[in-house]
Amino acid sequence: MFKKFLLIVCGSIVGSFIAIMVSMLCMVMFGVSIAMTMGQSKAKVKDHSILRIDLSGPIEERQSSIGGVGNLMSMLQGQQSGASLQDIERALGVAMLDEHIDGVVINCDGVSANPATLRSVRNAILNFKASKKWVYAYANGGYDQGDYYVATAADSIFVNPVGAVDVHGMASSTPYFKKVLDKVGVEMQVIRVGAYKSAVEPYMLETMSPENREQHEVYMGNIWGVMEGEMAKARKINLAQFNTYVDSMLATQPVDTLIKRHIVDAKLYRPEFENRLRTLTKVDKTDELNFVSPEELAANYDGGENKDGVIAVVYACGEIDGNSNTEEGIDSEALVDCITDLQNDDDVKGLVLRVNSPGGSAFGSEQIWKALEEFKKSGKTFTVSMGDYAASGGYYISCGANRIFADSTTITGSIGIFGMIPCAQDLVENQIGVNVEVVKTNENADCLSMGMMSKRLTPAQRQAIQNNVNEGYELFTKRCADGRKVSQDSIKAIGGGRVWDGISAKKIGLIDQFGSLADAIEWTAKKVGLKTGYYSVQCYPSAEEDMKAIFGKYMQMRATENMKREMGIFYTYYEKLQAIMHRDHILCLLPESELK
Repeated sequence: MFKKFLLIVCGSIVGSFIAIMVSMLCMVMFGVSIAMTMGQSKAKVKDHSILRIDLSGPIEERQSSIGGVGNLMSMLQGQQSGASLQDIERALGVAMLDEHIDGVVINCDGVSANPATLRSVRNAILNFKASKKWVYAYANGGYDQGDYYVATAADSIFVNPVGAVDVHGMASSTPYFKKVLDKVGVEMQVIRVGAYKSAVEPYMLETMSPENREQHEVYMGNIWGVMEGEMAKARKINLAQFNTYVDSMLATQPVDTLIKRHIVDAKLYRPEFENRLRTLTKVDKTDELNFVSPEELAANYDGGENKDGVIAVVYACGEIDGNSNTEEGIDSEALVDCITDLQNDDDVKGLVLRVNSPGGSAFGSEQIWKALEEFKKSGKTFTVSMGDYAASGGYYISCGANRIFADSTTITGSIGIFGMIPCAQDLVENQIGVNVEVVKTNENADCLSMGMMSKRLTPAQRQAIQNNVNEGYELFTKRCADGRKVSQDSIKAIGGGRVWDGISAKKIGLIDQFGSLADAIEWTAKKVGLKTGYYSVQCYPSAEEDMKAIFGKYMQMRATENMKREMGIFYTYYEKLQAIMHRDHILCLLPESELK
């Protein structure tokens, strides 16, 4: 009887599992078919339509896959997908010329993006306003700082009568782990070059070093200076007065006060705001508004006709050879192959590398640098457009460009190398009570062979690794010196791992000029002699994903969600530990800190 019961239970479990897997597979196939259909056709825009830009969640550089598979992943998660920066910029460019688009609504609901990305969106909206079409911003719950910064590009800013505006300035937070590592018996063996290379600080110090505090204060001060100046100017508020408002806990102020201070223009409930839009677009109060999304309108973007040549835009986003749970990451081998293919493609006349990377593997960075040098040797032009970050390894792969474009709020520099090797010898032997015996044929046969369970480095081993890091730093600074056509000593004077904002980077020669990705493309086209309208812009690497990749990504996503739910606030620290365990030992990586 019991055996029969077990068979019934097991059969039910297996049947349920198969049904779930089949349902998920059907959902994926159905979603992909929809996504591919959307990707292959242009959007049909009705008369009196409104481009609605939803500022909610992260803004990626570009859609993770062709035809909206990124949207499919969000659909499977039960979430609404936000538009990419590429889609927003392209959609605004199309909307300028499309007579069916009456205006733009910026729907603010908690954007998660860094200053350079936010500024790119804001500048694209300002460019759109040259069309003389209207732009409105609205927040139902309230404006976060990033939302509000973008919203100040609008003609009018509206908020719910019980909403808020949270503009508070900039701060960074960096957790320091040395005390807890000491308590559990884990030692981080750190080898680095440069007092400013602070990525290792949380594991070797209990508090922030003076050098790290100095660089944070300088780059945050300059970035906030850009943002506060633009917000105050847009709202016609004296800069000193604006900062007084910011320091008054703006998020706690009633909406009427915000109106008096000219932080916002008016208070409206959402239905009232939508009725105002109906009046503007001549839509009856009983009819639905004609909204179009950036993803839809971006499908109408004209990348140009390949008459005389192609400008290739190559996206290098995320950590170089990093092992993370994010969709973005730079596979150095795949990127090298992509660059080599473009070098051998006669139609490709120039390459714009769009870098949004904090760096990563020193080895991977060198391989990408070499491929780009070979591209230049073929007689083709190589340009860099920096996004939020192009630091450490991100700068390594950028330094050889014919010209470097960046935003004033870009984070760059961090020219330095470090090694970080965890050792849990005390934890394993003294606290857990495991005795690890080693038999070896040579003196250093067991060095780094057992991961965290390895023995502590001997002085000779530590010195050998230090020499290796020093050689890596010499190579890094030489690459930068050769690329920027300056002396190696001058690079070392601004190197040492120091992080620079775009304003400072231009002053010290790390970048050439401020400009957007579009500016970098235009400069490259002119440099290679291509006339406007006679070349096409094509993006690489290909964003196509097969069914296996989509399904694998979905399963990884669900596993990550479960871990986050189970571990709560400790998941962040687990993720950092996993990153340490799976990264190369020698890194060119930006310090980790959270900007707010």
